[in-house]
Amino acid sequence: MSKLPKEHKFIDLSDYGRPIARVIANALKNTSFTPIHVTIGFIISGLIAIYCILNNSYWLAAFFLILKSILDAADGELARVKQTPSYTGRFLDSVADIILNFFIFITIWYVTDTNIWLTLLAFLGLQLQGTLYNYYYVILRNKFDGDTTSRVFEDKTPIALKGEKQKHVNVLFRLYKILYGVFDSIIYKLDHNASKGKIFPNWLMMSISTFGLGFQLLIIAVLLVLGFKQFIIPFFLIYTLMVFVFISIRKVFY
Repeated sequence: MSKLPKEHKFIDLSDYGRPIARVIANALKNTSFTPIHVTIGFIISGLIAIYCILNNSYWLAAFFLILKSILDAADGELARVKQTPSYTGRFLDSVADIILNFFIFITIWYVTDTNIWLTLLAFLGLQLQGTLYNYYYVILRNKFDGDTTSRVFEDKTPIALKGEKQKHVNVLFRLYKILYGVFDSIIYKLDHNASKGKIFPNWLMMSISTFGLGFQLLIIAVLLVLGFKQFIIPFFLIYTLMVFVFISIRKVFY
């Protein structure tokens, strides 16, 4: 949590892969590997996890889901150590995440024979959870001059940074808006005054970090290896209700 001052750092339960991600980033610092290469790596890891689920290799699936989370953190870490932030990487990361999430849920539907509509609702709930966490986290970072590649909401196409092409930013931004725009709009309507409130306490941010993608994938991995794959979809359906609980706490107290 280096993006926040010490007194406002919280335990990010979704960021368990950060220490290993930093090791990977430092190992790649003086190589020709770029953050985009690492992003491609987590895409491949996610696809392998899906293949393993289809073949009932749940321990391997869990390994590659967690590896995907680690690499998902490593691309940002590598961008920081190489001092090469980019909107291309930021949007590619997000677009890849939501597409992989969709296919992971479709795969779970296939191997559990869960109702397809409940599966789609659970996927939408998963994305809504992640959007709330990102919304609150970026607001918190912005209060302390956080990184410039993340904004509370992505309203307009950003200007390409040094080393990236504007056309790549344009295409990925459009994809991002298509895939995430509805979730951003829902969360904003539910809590449009969040940025005007008090600084979120550490305990609240730690609780909401269970909505982070890393923790979500960890839950899926654990349920797979425990033989509870049939509970994955119901869990995310029910846990989506916590979106309204956390928003209510924020509105009433902060």
